[in-house]
Amino acid sequence: MTVTLADVAARAQVSPATVSRVLNGNYPVASSTRDRVLRAVDELDYVLNGPASSLAAATSDLVGILVNDIADPFFGIMAAAIQSEIGGPGGRAGGERLGVVCNTGGSPERELTYLTLLQRQRAAAVVLTGGAIEDTAHASAVAAKLRKLTEAGTRVVLCGRPPAPEAPGAIALTFDNRGGGRQLTEHLIGLGHRRLGYIAGPEERTTTRHRLEGHRAALGAHGIEDDPRRTVHGRYDRRSGYEATLELLRRDPSLTAVVAANDTVALGACAALRDSGLDIPGDVSVAGFDDLPFSIDAVPALTTVRLPLSEAGARAGRIAMGREEPPPGGIATVRGELMVRGSAGVPRG
Repeated sequence: MTVTLADVAARAQVSPATVSRVLNGNYPVASSTRDRVLRAVDELDYVLNGPASSLAAATSDLVGILVNDIADPFFGIMAAAIQSEIGGPGGRAGGERLGVVCNTGGSPERELTYLTLLQRQRAAAVVLTGGAIEDTAHASAVAAKLRKLTEAGTRVVLCGRPPAPEAPGAIALTFDNRGGGRQLTEHLIGLGHRRLGYIAGPEERTTTRHRLEGHRAALGAHGIEDDPRRTVHGRYDRRSGYEATLELLRRDPSLTAVVAANDTVALGACAALRDSGLDIPGDVSVAGFDDLPFSIDAVPALTTVRLPLSEAGARAGRIAMGREEPPPGGIATVRGELMVRGSAGVPRG
């Protein structure tokens, strides 16, 4: 049953006019009243009609692109590729769509807030990029939002994100992070490395778990002990890579290779090794993940796994706009490619 503005007013114990003022933001309302109205809106999952220009349509000309950190090239590349595909026929304003990048900062609350706002605006499409947060309550809340969006006619695409079984209408282009992680570590083992440190990302992220699982699978396949001292978790940034590498060296000075959660972390690892008087790859090899643009210009250039971020983003944009058919079953796996460069070599001794 459709929730009306009157239902929200009744739940918040205010007049419909007050609800309208809160939602439109065009009249001062006491903060306690505003909080009560917004809580009722969330509890009832009320969807605002949106701009007047979209009242006669099922959806608006708005396309939401959710990213963790737009300053991170991983997300920036995908967002740019998605946005490049969302113009053209279909919108009412000269055939164009309005792409809005929503920067969550890694906050579960912001992710849900943006999905709610896009739902209220009757977005034509929503693309969520990058890994998901591994929290059961949050995953259920996100799935509920995605179901609401697809039921209202919004196309939902997950780009570089695992499928959401509880939201079957969402199309998933998922990265093979496990396979890439295993391939990278297999390469280092093949060079002769047996004492490998691993700098993992935040523990609550699916990308972190899947890449680490691939690394551990490679170790296990070659009978190498998965020593917990050789794994350190941190953020997906350079500083984390620097600090984690120093910690790994403190725990085990005999390490011959460091595998980083992504290329940005790998740059921090390289800096820490140089500051410790170690040569790359003569003393310690380094490997990253993603093949971000700066990877080939690092000194030495990073051995890494190339994910086709731009291609995946462009495909997600086309699917979101209905210009490309979704993959069979609504799920496609995007695989990475090992890029062998100078930062990894045969260990000494």
